[in-house]
Amino acid sequence: MPKIIDNPDQFTVIGENIHATRVVKRGGVRGHVFEDGTEAVRYKVNGERNFVHVPEHFTKTQPYEQGTLKHFQIAMWMGANGSEEQATEGKAYIQYEVNRQINAGSDYLDLNVDESSYRLHEQKSTMEWLVKYIESVSSVPPSIDSSNSEIIESGLAAYSGKQGRPMLNSIALERPEAIDMALKYNARAVVMASNEVGMPADASERLENVGRIVQMALSKGMEKEDIFVDPLYFPIAVDSNYGKHAFEAIEGIRAEFGDEIHIAGGMSNVSFGIPKRRLINDVFLNLAIKSGVDSGIIDPMTTSAERSLKVDLDSRPAQLALDLLQGNDDFAMSYIKAFRAGELD
Repeated sequence: MPKIIDNPDQFTVIGENIHATRVVKRGGVRGHVFEDGTEAVRYKVNGERNFVHVPEHFTKTQPYEQGTLKHFQIAMWMGANGSEEQATEGKAYIQYEVNRQINAGSDYLDLNVDESSYRLHEQKSTMEWLVKYIESVSSVPPSIDSSNSEIIESGLAAYSGKQGRPMLNSIALERPEAIDMALKYNARAVVMASNEVGMPADASERLENVGRIVQMALSKGMEKEDIFVDPLYFPIAVDSNYGKHAFEAIEGIRAEFGDEIHIAGGMSNVSFGIPKRRLINDVFLNLAIKSGVDSGIIDPMTTSAERSLKVDLDSRPAQLALDLLQGNDDFAMSYIKAFRAGELD
């Protein structure tokens, strides 16, 4: 039998929102246009409206020209590099998100600055600033997330350990040196199921890749309970087999490494490109937990283990989501048809 958590409190939440990649639509629900034409990101704290004003140089960037605002990219720049007034705005917005994530149940705050700049030295300095600032306002430790090992190390080095051991996101076969970094900074770590050249094609490749990198980590002295395996979840809209691959990989990892190791991953990836994403995410997490998952990289405001475990799997919407996730609905045709007919409401 796989390890199955029987209490949502046993599910470790790595809150995923504080990323420089995140966007809001200009002039949309979160985007605000003032009478003079300047723009801002708006948000509320205790019912009071607040703004992150968009600095002029961001209006010349590609995301802006494409109709979006990278709100955390803006807030990070303002906090780290702006005037006193801008720094106050940027910090307030980041603290707002820190509070939201923690209040919703995050055990770690995943921090990613990769798109804050194209220059490595600026990315590293932004990560250092972000970790130090968030440590000053957070009650949970950071998860340092980047595609670049130097950026990860700058974040881990900046963290004092005040809130507990950090998370390193991530270790993979393409950068096994991150194992030594995790040990150096006494960090727990997300371990990826990718290989040296790319993504796995199916469950068996995931298991092979995970087996290799986990054995490397264990042989160097990492403990199983400090490893959070990411089996890699892909959009079900792309291939109807991706759900089955995920569940088979979860079950195989749990069978191979037992109950001590953790199984996590970016849960919302599976629903990308599909309507009613919350339904798909809830049913997927329900099935993933029953297969052996005990943690996840999620937005806790929109996804929770507690709600997922209460999903009525016999309901018509959940049955349609199940068919899709279990590979019985090619190209999501039945699910999309039901959505258009209003059967998923």
